[in-house]
Amino acid sequence: MPAARRPNRGPSAAAENRAALIAAAREVFADAGYNAPLSMVARAAGVGQGSLYRHFPDRISLALAVFEDSVADLEALAAEPGAGLDDVLALITEQTIASTAFVTMVSTPSHPDPRVIVLRDRVARLLEGGLAEARRAGRVRADVTAEDLVLAVGMLASLLANLPAAERPETARRMWSLLRGGIEP
Repeated sequence: MPAARRPNRGPSAAAENRAALIAAAREVFADAGYNAPLSMVARAAGVGQGSLYRHFPDRISLALAVFEDSVADLEALAAEPGAGLDDVLALITEQTIASTAFVTMVSTPSHPDPRVIVLRDRVARLLEGGLAEARRAGRVRADVTAEDLVLAVGMLASLLANLPAAERPETARRMWSLLRGGIEP
C-alpha cells in the first residue's frame, strides 16, 4: 500500500525525501519493473511528483541512485578481509534476484548513458579483483575475464526478469552451477 503523502516541510525535508524516493524506487522497480510509472514511485515514497523530479530529473537518474547503493554494498564487501569472488558473486546474485532491472541496465554495454558505463565499469573492476585471486588459487581458468562475469550477470538478470520472484533463487542457483563448470579449470 502506498505511503500516505506527508505535509510539505520545504527544503528541510530534502534529504529525507531523496532517501524515501530511492527506497521506494528500489521496491517499485523490483515489483513492477524498470518501466513502472514514476508517479508510482512518488506515491510509494509519500511525496509529490515535483519532489521526485527535483531530485531525479529522469528515470535513469533515479535508477542510478538506487544502483549506486548496490554497487557501494558490493565494494564494501569486496574490501572486507577474506572476502573473495564467490562472496561478491553471491551478493550480486542476491541483488539480481531482488531487482533484475538494475543489473540488466548496467550489464548492457551498449547503453548510451555514460553514467551507466561508469557504474558498470566499477562492477567490472570489483569483479576483476576477486577474479585475480580466484585465478591464483586455481579456482577459475586463466582465460576468464571480468567482462565474462559481467556478461554472466547480465544473462542471469535477463533470465530472472522473466520469472516470478519465488522462482528466482532456485533458477539463479542452477544457472551459477552450470556456469561454474565453464569457468573452473
